[in-house]
Amino acid sequence: MLSENGKCSSSLGKHPALVWDDVRVFLMIARQGTLSSAATAMGLGVATLTRRLDRLEAALGVALFLRQQSGYTLAPEGHALLKRAEAMEDAALSFDAFRDTNAPLSGVVRVATAENIAHECILPHLHAFYARYPNLRVELLTDVSSVSVHRHEADLAIRMVRPERGNVRFKRLATLGYGLYASAEYVARHSIDPHSVTVDALSSGAAEFIGWSAAFAHLPAAQWLERALEGRAPVLMTTSVATQITAARAHLGCVVAPHFLARDAGLVCVARELGIDQPIYLVIQSDLAQSPRTRVLADFLSECVAAHGDRLSGKAFS
Repeated sequence: MLSENGKCSSSLGKHPALVWDDVRVFLMIARQGTLSSAATAMGLGVATLTRRLDRLEAALGVALFLRQQSGYTLAPEGHALLKRAEAMEDAALSFDAFRDTNAPLSGVVRVATAENIAHECILPHLHAFYARYPNLRVELLTDVSSVSVHRHEADLAIRMVRPERGNVRFKRLATLGYGLYASAEYVARHSIDPHSVTVDALSSGAAEFIGWSAAFAHLPAAQWLERALEGRAPVLMTTSVATQITAARAHLGCVVAPHFLARDAGLVCVARELGIDQPIYLVIQSDLAQSPRTRVLADFLSECVAAHGDRLSGKAFS
């Protein structure tokens, strides 16, 4: 049972008392994988975390982690405890949410997203959000390759990849549609008829392509291009879609790009259906899902993306 000082006492007295802060330490180490990362995330020292973990394991009478040189991984007993610990966390957060219901929302919420989504969907509407919540501030992180919600480097994220790991919740907001585009001058110079040309014909040498550098080979657009070129080299490789679109506007070749970006740049659609459209997800840390300030921003972001759904998917240009 929970004692007055926040500890769980045992009427039998077989084990030391449980302390909620020790359970929080267990959850953070499970999510971060190392003591140093968990200590940084919680703003505590490594020695303090070690002491609290030792105290929790003593109270439970089991070892929760396998200590390895590369970090901490959950032992079977730790896996068995994880859902119970998360339930305790949800309960504690619900108390915080109840306490803060009538308080003015303030502080900073960190959002990780692609720069194009930030420009198209978020920034045009942010003034309305600030008008409603004048004491809240948004930190917009567009260097998405190095920002992780799972590692608590952001509170929310808008992603084009379905989360497969981590203590996060997510929902699908819209679809990002892709097509093959080129400048009107390039299309005319190469006698490309957008209404009848096939991708096979373009790939066989009728056109040149602007692609991605090797570090971005995992992207769906880069993988599509690799299949289409069948060993041919792109005329140019870059590290951003903005640079690729600028190159296409400079008549260097065809580019695989989101419909809304290519259309805004005045490019001509050469092939509309490439089979690489991506779902857009809102991702949130599970331990922040009940936070009022995070929740209101999550609702705002969902509305922003939904309002641009037809442009993002390409339906607006059909």
